[in-house]
Amino acid sequence: MTTRQLKEFTRDEVAKHNTEGDLWIIVDTKVYDMSRFVDLHPGGPNVLLAETVAGTDATQAFFSLHRHEILLKPQYKRLQIGTIQGEEETIKSMKPGELSKVPYAEPTWLSNGYFSPYYTENHRKFQKAMREFFEAVVAPEAVTAEETGKKISQQVVDKMAEANIIAMRLGPGKHLQGRTLMGGIVKPEEFDYFHEAIIHQELARVCSRSVVDGMLAGLVIGLPPVLNYGSEEIQKQVVPETLSGKKYLALAISESFAGSDVGGLQTFAVRDGDYWVVTGTKKWITNGTFADYFTTGCKTETGFTVMLIPRGPGVSTKPIKTAYSSAAGTAFVTFDRVRVPIANTLGPVGKGMSVILSNFNHERWMVCATSISAQRQIVEECLKWTTQRIVFNKPLSSQAVIRAKLASMISRVEGCQNWFESVTYQMNNMNYSQMSDKLAGPIGLLKQYVSFVSSTARETAEDAVQIFGGRGLTVTGMGKLVESYHRSSGFDAILAGAEDVLGDLGVRQALRRMPRDARL
Repeated sequence: MTTRQLKEFTRDEVAKHNTEGDLWIIVDTKVYDMSRFVDLHPGGPNVLLAETVAGTDATQAFFSLHRHEILLKPQYKRLQIGTIQGEEETIKSMKPGELSKVPYAEPTWLSNGYFSPYYTENHRKFQKAMREFFEAVVAPEAVTAEETGKKISQQVVDKMAEANIIAMRLGPGKHLQGRTLMGGIVKPEEFDYFHEAIIHQELARVCSRSVVDGMLAGLVIGLPPVLNYGSEEIQKQVVPETLSGKKYLALAISESFAGSDVGGLQTFAVRDGDYWVVTGTKKWITNGTFADYFTTGCKTETGFTVMLIPRGPGVSTKPIKTAYSSAAGTAFVTFDRVRVPIANTLGPVGKGMSVILSNFNHERWMVCATSISAQRQIVEECLKWTTQRIVFNKPLSSQAVIRAKLASMISRVEGCQNWFESVTYQMNNMNYSQMSDKLAGPIGLLKQYVSFVSSTARETAEDAVQIFGGRGLTVTGMGKLVESYHRSSGFDAILAGAEDVLGDLGVRQALRRMPRDARL
């Protein structure tokens, strides 16, 4: 395949091509022949035939209507015939793994000239490799999955498994022993919760909210009870095949009558010799449509019990249509007199509440990580848009009301980031028992703050729509990320525990620790 030669033109030469049959434009020093594209333009021919566009430098007009990525598509790159003589383009694509230079687009620890007490050079090296991987391997898949609603391809899962990303998303622990993590960048014994946080936050940069969940979030929240409470036989079978991406797993707790009220579950398990016979229906189960195993909460005669149920006779799943893409695999899961070996019980019979509650901390912390990353991306989108969008002959950022919205958005995301890092540092310095005892309340309050309807995520979503206007409600085009975020950010306020319930949990835990002699 031969490389097409681009010519150099002067601006005066371009200006001569300004009619319907002979129309050139300039976008950031690149010359495009739009003559055959005029009638194909989605906005109609008049946009290109306007005297402020035809034969002129249309850079400002283009970027008031389109994202830079449009110019990189093959069908539009073919329209370029040359460049402006003696001039260099100013708007360039980011290289794989590159950090954004937009203020507040990256957390402070990644920003040039700033320092952090938490992150090391190894964390920075790990972050760069993770960003390169997600941009190259996951980002294209994420776009397809969001649009089609289909689960992620096995090829992408295999690549994630090969780099041990699936295993690392479960955090530090024995499951990492003997594994080569991300090509050996970090050793299993050195891997900590800041490394894991980087994975979640980089994943959320390239995926919509639904695809974040579709990228095996069910396994991340459903496998820990198997790791921590499953028998040796169960672990030998299930852990290798799920961490290798050959089998999928989902956490099946919520029901129509029991969401945050885990104690209200109605799925029932009756003992029959060496088996449980399970009957009931779970609802809103992430990855449920394609899961091979279900970590399931059931009522038994002696109390709430957790067990691992393989997909098989009596197990059926049905998709649930939600506000985000079905790529997440959200499902009803029905158990119709399913026979489950007693050996599949996770933890003591009747003690399932402690099994599940110990798992919730990590799940809620993970939701905070992805939510903060998504918020930060919206801040970046708004900062870019307000500086390139011209209204009343001035950038949108010249409006005081817009700057006030930006100030609030920046403050919220930075507040979330700093609280999140403080909690993560505590996790790095506590054992599992200490985390369960001391961090359930703080993590609950953090999640409430990150996703609270009147606070960070939802308020940022509303501010972003106001800044983008109609574009913020349009699925494609300039405001597509804002529209997706506005539509799906409310999921963070519900999944892993409703925000009001978690806020109350945090306060109740604080009240239990109130000293008896504390007085005004």
